[in-house]
Amino acid sequence: MHVTLVHVRVKPERVADFIAACRENHEHSIREAGNRRFDILQDAADPTRFILYEAYATAEAAAAHKATAHYLAWRDAVAEMMAEPRRGLPYKGLYPED
Repeated sequence: MHVTLVHVRVKPERVADFIAACRENHEHSIREAGNRRFDILQDAADPTRFILYEAYATAEAAAAHKATAHYLAWRDAVAEMMAEPRRGLPYKGLYPED
């Protein structure tokens, strides 16, 4: 399984907008072929920090996600909401086994 943890820090005044944009991306992403999980997590201590947990069956399925209309719309919509550039860290998912 191909997993990416995307670390995001949002401008405080844009948190609600970011959450709304992520919901739309989430709803479409979980329907993609090869998607296993697409979780949006908000830091309990700092509401401006988020982690997007993206799990796909293969690296190819993860790459295909970045070509979807909903991802491209999300990317453009949230760009100015960011307090700093987002960081995507790749992981190899071990369990559950696919």
